[in-house]
Amino acid sequence: MTMAFFALSSSLSSSASSSLFCRNYRIPSIRSSSVSRVSYLNGGKLTLAPPQVLNAGATLRGFGVPGKFPSVRLGVSTRCEKEDAPNDGVKDEDEAERFARRESTMPDRFRYLTKEAPDSPIIWPWFVALGFLVYAWRAVLFELTNWRKAAFAIIGFLGDLSKFALALVFHFIGDPITSLIALLETAIYSLRAFYSGIVAYTPVRELTTVILLASSVLAIGEAVAPNSISKQPYVVTLAGLLGYAAVQSYISEPFFWTVLVGLYGYSRLVRKRDDVTAALPSAAVLAGVGEPWVRVVAIAGYLALAMYHNSTKTASEDEERQNLRKAPPMPLLAAALAIGVRLAAKWAGYRHLTWMIV
Repeated sequence: MTMAFFALSSSLSSSASSSLFCRNYRIPSIRSSSVSRVSYLNGGKLTLAPPQVLNAGATLRGFGVPGKFPSVRLGVSTRCEKEDAPNDGVKDEDEAERFARRESTMPDRFRYLTKEAPDSPIIWPWFVALGFLVYAWRAVLFELTNWRKAAFAIIGFLGDLSKFALALVFHFIGDPITSLIALLETAIYSLRAFYSGIVAYTPVRELTTVILLASSVLAIGEAVAPNSISKQPYVVTLAGLLGYAAVQSYISEPFFWTVLVGLYGYSRLVRKRDDVTAALPSAAVLAGVGEPWVRVVAIAGYLALAMYHNSTKTASEDEERQNLRKAPPMPLLAAALAIGVRLAAKWAGYRHLTWMIV
């Protein structure tokens, strides 16, 4: 037992002496294991394993007594450089280390302690700049105020100049302009009143009767003399306006009859048309807006005239082809439009009130 401890101490001393020649060495580690190689005494001396190439150490093996003492293994490992290494490798390593540390020998874990602390921000120059900004803004506002005053002065001057020009114009031709303005205003109010009257007071039944009777007379005329309406659209429209004016009492009855006779004479004598075509506008107006007995006389008389004209036609006369794609006469179209507006307004009012009630 004494010899075992002596061998252990000698191996430790030898490993420590060998580690002095190394730059870095590790603390010996003692490892115990239940299974190891068994050493034996050879002539009173303890036999040790030879040292390895890179690790120096000693191994203690227990006596070859099975079952009593566990074997203890002591291993010492160090990193040693070879003594015969060239000096150039050491210099290259030092230069690489110096380059990595950037001309500093301080370890990297302490390198953050050498950083310069940031200085506290300086605030007072901002106050100086703020003063200049305020001064500049006040100067800008002052200039903008001057520009605004100048712009308002120019606008006011232009307004005064336009007023002077308008006063000059009215001084010479003020009365005609005033009369024209009054005429336009009267026309606008008249149109509004006319439209309101159509929407509110259109006699649907009477207008329907007028359209039926006038259409019957026009159909008789077109059957006997084709294109008798398309030949004289303006005369038919004028006759319809005369009938409306007579119904609304805008013109007197004698004037109405006189104009109707004048229309017949113009078509018969000036335009050289036949009796059926010349009497068509007057007969249609009388059948539409006249008294009941006037309507009967007008329709019966025009029908007799058409029958007589048809009976006197010869076979040699060229038959004109009737054009059915022409638009209806403007008086009948206006009457139909008035009926439609009245019915649409009545329906819209009824639906609106129904929605309000529900």
